[in-house]
Amino acid sequence: MLAPGTDHWCLELDGVTKSFGDTHALRSLSLSARRGAVTAILGPNGAGKTTLMEICEGLQNADGGLVRVLGLDPRRDAAELRPRVGVMVQDGGLPIMARPLELLRHVSRMYAAPRAVDELVDLLGLDAFARTSVRRLSGGQRQRLALAIALVGRPDLVFLDEPSAGLDPQARLVVWDLIEALRADGVSVILSTHLMDEAARLADHVAIIDHGAVLAQGTVAELTESVGVPAAMSAPSLEAPDGSVGSAAPPTPHAARLSGPLTPAARTALAQLAEAHGLTLELELELEGGARTLEDVFLDLTGRSLR
Repeated sequence: MLAPGTDHWCLELDGVTKSFGDTHALRSLSLSARRGAVTAILGPNGAGKTTLMEICEGLQNADGGLVRVLGLDPRRDAAELRPRVGVMVQDGGLPIMARPLELLRHVSRMYAAPRAVDELVDLLGLDAFARTSVRRLSGGQRQRLALAIALVGRPDLVFLDEPSAGLDPQARLVVWDLIEALRADGVSVILSTHLMDEAARLADHVAIIDHGAVLAQGTVAELTESVGVPAAMSAPSLEAPDGSVGSAAPPTPHAARLSGPLTPAARTALAQLAEAHGLTLELELELEGGARTLEDVFLDLTGRSLR
């Protein structure tokens, strides 16, 4: 991780923790997102994605660790960040009696140099329901309105929480094109999504989190080229500096090789152990059946059980 505040990053989290009573939502989570890129945050329900996003948006305080958004503290520097950050949340925060066009125009007047409202109306097809109250809109229509509100201020950084949720295929493609256009304009995008094809198409960098910790991160190509099922947490063998392998009082090893099935919970615990002791955790995993998809990677790391 680069030094805090560097111009390389739009988002920096280092050792961030957050608990709600006995529930540990974030466990020493560290993550960086480059400026001008699309960073996708993937994780099952309850993984900690919403907590992570809300801390970055200044809606919650972290219990510990470093949080920087565009080099600034999201709570202490909220007034400075607010004009520079757009936030799209899932079906929340929209006044139910307002009409979309009136609401969008109202929000645009809060910014010094807003994006043209008519442009967003045309781009996202808001005109068809511009005068219908928010409470009567479908889920997909609310999503399109929420996206327009997030973008009307011409943000340097935009947080998109499930932007394609409830959208039909045509609207989804429009949203994807819009996100790609934002990146082309140098806007940084933090994208939380459950759609693997969305992340695979749009993301420059992907972070998969679960149980409040980052399980894996990298480009889609990096994540899919060498991911499978790791092997035996019991009786690990140690690889010595000379390359020999033994179990009786070996010299200080360069690596500990674990073999056998590794559950998602155990994978998270191992990542936390490595983090606590300053170790680098590398999984050398066997591929089965050829190239894997981002969904294969996600399921291997987080499991297949419903939550």
